[in-house]
Amino acid sequence: MMGSAVIIARREWAAYFASPVAVVFIVIFLAMQGALTFNAGHFFDRDQADLVPFFTYLPWVLLLLIPALTMRQWAEERRGGSIELLLTLPITPWQAVLGKFLAAWAFCTLAILLTFPFVVTVNYLGHPDNGAIAAGYVGAVLLAGGFLSIGAALSAATKNQVIAFVLAVAACFLLLAAGTATVSELLTRLSPDLAHIVRLASVADRFNNFTRGVIAARDVLYFASVIAFFLFLATLVVGEKRAE
Repeated sequence: MMGSAVIIARREWAAYFASPVAVVFIVIFLAMQGALTFNAGHFFDRDQADLVPFFTYLPWVLLLLIPALTMRQWAEERRGGSIELLLTLPITPWQAVLGKFLAAWAFCTLAILLTFPFVVTVNYLGHPDNGAIAAGYVGAVLLAGGFLSIGAALSAATKNQVIAFVLAVAACFLLLAAGTATVSELLTRLSPDLAHIVRLASVADRFNNFTRGVIAARDVLYFASVIAFFLFLATLVVGEKRAE
């Protein structure tokens, strides 16, 4: 199974760098993270050698950029009719979905790792907790994987890239905003049990655990479950298209 998925992943990986998409995505990502971390995050005014501002804004930057990356993943295949050609190959829908996902996840991981100058900077300025920083990067990669799987499922469900983008942003926003203090306070007034359930479903608290240096099995399992669930949905949609 993995052999065919790897072939698809290589095809998609090459496609990223065959156009300006890869460079544009990485440049925008690094520019936004740099501006938010050092300017909006008042990095130098805080007088603390850590990457708290970086990890604070990272989920919101990924919230906007990852749907832009995934919106054409399947929507473009469906609109152009190339999905029929892809699915006539001796591969299963699951292998196609997994291959596309792995390529996008590897690409996002590369973009995240290219922020290493931020780590060099805080180590030059002080003595940060590099263990917590490393855990934060692990959480960032898992968060990117979760958002990518959501975007893949919604891209597979429509031929329109704009609709795929809007739906992915909305879905990721709901999962992210569910853990904010404002939403928690509002839901607590309505039902404390509901507030607790919604908070458990939020990616914010899970990601924040990583940024504090805690890599817990339950948080890793949470992101793995999100990825598996939405890739399963994407496989169902692509499988239905194959059966048409």
